[in-house]
Amino acid sequence: MKLGTVLSIQIAPNGTDSLRNLEQINAIEGMGLEGDRYYNRTGTYSNKHDESREATFIESEALEALAKDYNVELKGTESRRNISTRGVALNHLVGKEFKVGEAVFRGIRLCEPCTHLEEVSGKPARKGLIHRGGLRAQIVKSGMIQVGDEIESLPA
Repeated sequence: MKLGTVLSIQIAPNGTDSLRNLEQINAIEGMGLEGDRYYNRTGTYSNKHDESREATFIESEALEALAKDYNVELKGTESRRNISTRGVALNHLVGKEFKVGEAVFRGIRLCEPCTHLEEVSGKPARKGLIHRGGLRAQIVKSGMIQVGDEIESLPA
C-alpha cells in the first residue's frame, strides 16, 4: 500500500559538510546510502557503525509546519536528513519495514532534533521539530532510490 512519495534525496560526504541534492542514490544493506557520511564512516557520530544511521527520513510537512508555527524555514538540505518525504507519517514506521524504490528499510527510532542540527544550519529548529524530526532507518535490502519513488508499507 502506498504511504507517500520521495520529494528529495540529500547526502554529505563528511559530518559537517553541507548536504547536496541528488536525483537518485544506491542504498546498500548494512552500510548506508552510497557516498553519504555514515556510509563513508565520516559522520559526526561515526566512531562505530549504527544501523539506525544508515538512512534518515523527514516529512516535508514537518518542515512546512516549522516555518508556519515557528517562523523557521529549513530546507531539506539543511535538515541533516537524507530523504524528504510527502504524505507519510514517519513516526508510525518505527519497528516496521517499508519499501522505497528498490530498497527495503526498517524504521528503528525517531530522529529527534539535536544541537548539532542548529549549529550546522544556524537556525533555531529544535523546538519546532520535537517528535517530528524524522525517522532513523536500517537498510534491510539494497536497491536504487529515486526522487518521485513511492514509499510503500510491507506486510508484518
